[in-house]
Amino acid sequence: MASRPAKLSQAPIELAVASGRADVLGDVLSLGLLRNALYQQMEARAPWGLDVKARNRAMLYLIARGQARLEVEGLPPLVLAAGDVAFLPRGAAHVIRDSASTRPSAVCDSARQRPTAGPRRIGGRGAVTSIVAAFFDFDRAPPPLLGRPADVLVLPGEGAARDPLASATIALVLAELESPGPASVLLLQRLADVLVVQAMRSMSKLRGCVAQRESRPQGLVALADPHVHKALSLLHAQVERAWTVGELAARVGLSRSGLAARFTDLVGEPPLQYLARWRMARAAEILRDTDEAVSAIAERVGYESVPSFNKAFKRWQGESPVAYRRAARSIVTAVKVTTTTTSQRTASSGRERTSKAATRTAGIPPTVRPMAARGA
Repeated sequence: MASRPAKLSQAPIELAVASGRADVLGDVLSLGLLRNALYQQMEARAPWGLDVKARNRAMLYLIARGQARLEVEGLPPLVLAAGDVAFLPRGAAHVIRDSASTRPSAVCDSARQRPTAGPRRIGGRGAVTSIVAAFFDFDRAPPPLLGRPADVLVLPGEGAARDPLASATIALVLAELESPGPASVLLLQRLADVLVVQAMRSMSKLRGCVAQRESRPQGLVALADPHVHKALSLLHAQVERAWTVGELAARVGLSRSGLAARFTDLVGEPPLQYLARWRMARAAEILRDTDEAVSAIAERVGYESVPSFNKAFKRWQGESPVAYRRAARSIVTAVKVTTTTTSQRTASSGRERTSKAATRTAGIPPTVRPMAARGA
């Protein structure tokens, strides 16, 4: 029996929070995709249809009840049954509707948040289709590895092609929709995030029903190649390092030409071009989320010269680091102002309805408010 030490160490035990960016896919998704999200629960009654234009975003639909017809330009239509998930990783233009004969309505984003709970009701008075939709906006351009994936991935809820983990998440979504509890919307949002990660995993392994216009997708499929995956992991782990293709090749066990050809074929661009793009994506994130000096950010992403960093950033992002930070901050401020104004109007409207109801109860005609006071 092992003896116990006479005196235990008094040093505190440090518990570190695990980073979601410890691997390539987690790093790409954490860059901004999962935090720039819109969610919508819809109850669609036939006839119904939505015409969604191409957007710089990833889109996901979960059919909770009924069925839908998904039509992506240039591809044969897909019929989605209850429990199926359709994922459009690069925001291709599409129509989703109950049947081919239904004329779809155009879709646009709302500039305000809906304070009321419950699904958005659309369509007529026929058969019901319940849909959970999630839209994940990209910051400017799709992150590296999401440049040229398949147009559509379908995760079937049933059948031999189903992903057990995705099916378990779908079951949780359906159960929550059937019996919603406190914080139901928040729970559904988090489950939608999980479904996106699972869809990305499946796409990297080409599992599920994949539809594409190109002969083969590029990007996430690179994670299924052990050599290219290792090279990507090295680039993401040490983005500031002055990598060469020869050094990368030696680390992953390939020749220089062999790695360059395989990397370009699967990722869609050469290793050092991918590194340059990823550096600028990381720099944009730091500019947006912190107050770090431009010189410090340049060093963090591998640039010793600030002018060289500024030039590279403008080439990839279309504007200087200072202009990018200013624009990003103004967008955040505008969103906060819009949300606050919407909340104030909702509260004001609620107070007005309460006041009118009390006046009617007392048998006194409601007071007509002066025009100048409206919207106060």
